[in-house]
Amino acid sequence: MILDEIAQKTKERVEIAKQIVSLEQMKSMAMNLENSQDFPFEQALRKESINFICEVKKASPSKGIISEDFPYLKIAKEYEEAGAQAISVLTEPFYFKGSNEYLKEIVENVSIPVLRKDFTIDEYMIYEAKVLGASAVLLICAILDEETIKKYMDIAHSLGLSVLVEAHDEEEVQTALRCKARIIGVNNRNLKTFEVDINNSVRLRSLVPKEIIFVSESGMKTPEDICILKENGTNAVLIGETLMKCPDKKMMLQELKGQTGEA
Repeated sequence: MILDEIAQKTKERVEIAKQIVSLEQMKSMAMNLENSQDFPFEQALRKESINFICEVKKASPSKGIISEDFPYLKIAKEYEEAGAQAISVLTEPFYFKGSNEYLKEIVENVSIPVLRKDFTIDEYMIYEAKVLGASAVLLICAILDEETIKKYMDIAHSLGLSVLVEAHDEEEVQTALRCKARIIGVNNRNLKTFEVDINNSVRLRSLVPKEIIFVSESGMKTPEDICILKENGTNAVLIGETLMKCPDKKMMLQELKGQTGEA
């Protein structure tokens, strides 16, 4: 499965990174930074009846290169101006053509919280996310066992980072709940077929208590999709390809938000 390939490649990437900056050095750098426990990413996702996490993404395994011309700072600023509550930045370099530098520069140029979208397989990446300036990290149930998710969540929270725990099915949602996740994201993409169906979020929403932030990830293309999720009690949507493929990202986001009465 592609997710296993990405996780293995990420392990190799982290081992190389540790040779440049050791785990102890990265940990020390992270712990010496300001450690507010305000959790701005979580606050942002409770602002409106439905909130928008807009993704800065150059490529994906299923679609290949999405944006040849990739003015990532301009894109991030457009998202903020259009009323996004948060930004997701891909930092995985091999399959998504992401970069830590994209994240660092975007954090320095926007005032809304930024999620580091990567395949966290080592605590090193959590300390690294803090150093890069992220407000949140992603933990994926399909590549981490329950004890590891709990451990990584504790590390992230101790650094003032929010955690988006990603699930794909009922079993993974239950795992996220047992880990006491404060934000659960349901990925609407089938990892085996790459097919996307927002009804995956609709179906799994009832499993998640109302006090936990529920995020629907992938597949939202129209205002009607947003309306369906809003009516189903979804707190936030994470939108990538729909916005990245649109020449006028600001207009597209405003259209999506406007149709839900959120403009």
